[in-house]
Formats: sequence, C-alpha cells, structure tokens
Amino acid sequence: MKLFITGISTDVGKTIASSIIVESLQADYWKPIQAGDLDKSDTHKVKEYISNSKSQFHPNAYALNTPASPHLAAELDGVVIDLNQIKEPKTKSHLVIEGAGGVFVPLNDTDCVIDLIKPDYKVIIVSRHYLGSINHTLLTIEALLNRKIAIGGIIFSGNENASTESIILKKTGIKCIGRIDEEPYFDQNVIKEYADRFREELLQL
Repeated sequence: MKLFITGISTDVGKTIASSIIVESLQADYWKPIQAGDLDKSDTHKVKEYISNSKSQFHPNAYALNTPASPHLAAELDGVVIDLNQIKEPKTKSHLVIEGAGGVFVPLNDTDCVIDLIKPDYKVIIVSRHYLGSINHTLLTIEALLNRKIAIGGIIFSGNENASTESIILKKTGIKCIGRIDEEPYFDQNVIKEYADRFREELLQL
C-alpha cells in the first residue's frame, strides 16, 4: 500500500499524521521534496517519533535550502525540480509519501504537488480547523477527484470543531480515519497510542 499524505494548507499536521501512519503500518517513509530545515527536516522528525524497528527512511529526491515554496526554493538553489528525476524508492513494505503544503503548491513552472501523485497511490488528507478550512478541504477533495485520484480518507488535526468536521464528511462521503487532538506534546509514546487507534481504519484502505 502506498499512501500519499497531503494537507489543505501548510502547518496543518501532515508530519505528525505521517508519523502516526508510519508507526501504525510499520511503513517506510519518503518525503520527495524538502524545502528548508535540512538539519531538522520532516524525515528527521518522523524518524524521532517512530519506535518500531522495521520502518526505513528514504532520502529526499530534492533537499532545498530555503523554507519556501519548492519552486522558489529550487530557483534560489539554482536547480529546477524535474519530476522525471524523482524516483520512488523500492520497498516491500507499505510506503508513506509526504507532500509539501497543499496539492497546488508549485514545484516548477508547470508542475504542482498533485503531479507527484501516481495512479497506485491513495491520498490521505489532513485537515485542520481555521476560518476558511471547510473551503480549502472541499477544494482539495474536488481537485483530487477531478483527476480521478483515489482518496483513502481524511484525518482531522487540532482542536475539534464538530460542525466543520460533520459538514465536510456529509458533503464528501469520505471516510474519517481519525482525529489528532491538540496534544501538549508529541513523542514516541503519544505517536504509538494514535498508531494503535488508527490501525484498523488504515488496514481497510
């Protein structure tokens, strides 16, 4: 199983969600494009949260120096992101692929994050409540469905907003895999608790 983790915006909890899914499935993790924070990258963070010994962590196809949209970070590094150079790692385990920002974050003059999603991937959308998040969530879902990309489910992150979550699920019919509360901190134990909680839904994808 190959799961592509995207968000409705930046800083909505993709990396925490990715960590939980990796731990739950003892999956491999791959972030094709990392922009900025290379010494404390998302791969580093996920690795610190994982307690199982099976998961492998694959190198970024592009590791860019500036914390910015990948197209700009690449330009500042003097490179152009080429989708043909992004090779999916070979593994016999489940694979969790974490995107960058939302689905229409640009990678270059023509391609966006959504263009990284292959036909055999299932997408998990991470949604976090804020003013405008319903619109952003529905637009993300609409864009994926418009390209006939399979959506495995949605994870809600942060403080619960029952009205927001209810209307999103009713309008889309997408399965809710679970919700990640606004925890005081995340460590291996907290991640493992969520991994155990989410496992049954994830295995049904």
